[in-house]
Amino acid sequence: MREYLSTAKIIAERILREKNVLIVSHIDADGITSAGIASKALENASISHEVLFLKQLDSDAINKIKSMGYPLIWFTDLGSGMVHEMHGISAVITDHHSPSNMILNVPKERRRTLTEFFDEINKNEILQLNPHFFGKDGGIDISGAGLTYLVAREMDMKNVYLSQYAIVGAIGDLQDSTFSKLTGTNRYIVKESEEFGFIDVTIDGRFFGRETRPLFKMLEYASDPIIPGVTGDESGALNFLSSLGIQLKENDKWRKWVDLTKEEKKKILSKIVINLLQMGYGYPLVIRLIGEVYTLKNEQEGTYLRDAREFATLLNACGRYGNADVGLAIVKGDRDENLKKAINLLTKHRKIIVDGMDYLKDIGIIKMENLQYFNAGSHIPDTVVGTIASMVLSSELADSSLPIIGFAENGNGMVKVSGRATRNLVNNGLDLSKIISKAAVLVGGYGGGHNIAAGASIPKGTEEKFIEILVQLIKEHKSSGKN
Repeated sequence: MREYLSTAKIIAERILREKNVLIVSHIDADGITSAGIASKALENASISHEVLFLKQLDSDAINKIKSMGYPLIWFTDLGSGMVHEMHGISAVITDHHSPSNMILNVPKERRRTLTEFFDEINKNEILQLNPHFFGKDGGIDISGAGLTYLVAREMDMKNVYLSQYAIVGAIGDLQDSTFSKLTGTNRYIVKESEEFGFIDVTIDGRFFGRETRPLFKMLEYASDPIIPGVTGDESGALNFLSSLGIQLKENDKWRKWVDLTKEEKKKILSKIVINLLQMGYGYPLVIRLIGEVYTLKNEQEGTYLRDAREFATLLNACGRYGNADVGLAIVKGDRDENLKKAINLLTKHRKIIVDGMDYLKDIGIIKMENLQYFNAGSHIPDTVVGTIASMVLSSELADSSLPIIGFAENGNGMVKVSGRATRNLVNNGLDLSKIISKAAVLVGGYGGGHNIAAGASIPKGTEEKFIEILVQLIKEHKSSGKN
């Protein structure tokens, strides 16, 4: 942790020397919370700034950023993978994705001190805070929002209230999925936020909709894991609860998960576990039902902003449909109309996800020796293909022993690639970021991400070639024992 804070302090001091900064961030929940944290920190320091959201950072985007003429660019939740393109840019980067090869190729023996390391890679005055430089896994140790928060708190400890949004960003990035709780450097932020009274941490069912959905609807839409006979079946969910003697209404109002007693929750969870085990689901999947949940204490009960998972999903909906600025306003405290817009976008998001899953049920998943994939064409928006790939991997549609690749057209002659794997596959040597980025370059595209979740953009028509290369790369990794 000391290394993180030392680097965060260097970056904070660099930012505080400027009077005008451009924040560039990604459009997902982690990116939006990152931008919100950075923006509030700059506001609190009376530094003028603008926020630019990008679906992806490529050479064209970097040229546009250069032309805007800002003396300093603050990249949040992106940037590390494109440092080799940032000639002539003065920037700071708080990003947890895999760095570009030119950075990773710096010999370890030449990283003796922070100063030496920065002197080696920052020829264009680029400072970075990235977990990979400390030997940490960026997919689980800390999110972009968490890194941005560490810089914000070094700018001024009054910014500690922003820790709650760092947690929302980490949850949105699914950094709690492996151990059913936030771990690593995220844990430091959780404890700090809890100690200062911004969040509550409890052990509970890890369902989406704990605060906002009627109990039967929460179970009907449960997807991690799929509940046999309940998920996707309203009458099945109602019958399941009735069979357990759970009261569905109180004073003519549908009860929610947060309204239940501990005994009622225990009864429901126990029955779901029994059903999953009887259906042959493995223990690792079953234990995902229960874990830590994070409640934002200062948010109103029963709203989408009270539970970190629901807050993150709301922000994702904003970003996926071209309204990241709405999510940014919500993170910064401007609710009212922006919250209404966000809820409408979330309703749209849910329908698109359901339609996308139904489409994949119709076309099926193509299974090969070392991977499985689907090509949704224009039937699934490129902004949600990664979300759907994750859901498919944890459903009966796919084989969890294989990584899954999803394709979706993005409308400009390119195809979005989203790859997802299980933690077990990663622990056995799979690194999606490395193989997807390499395969993308070989077909004229580019990519990056994490070992467990990565993406790319490739020319339309190269999907089959991309899969062929990917299959070969996985074979090579298996035979060599490398990741």
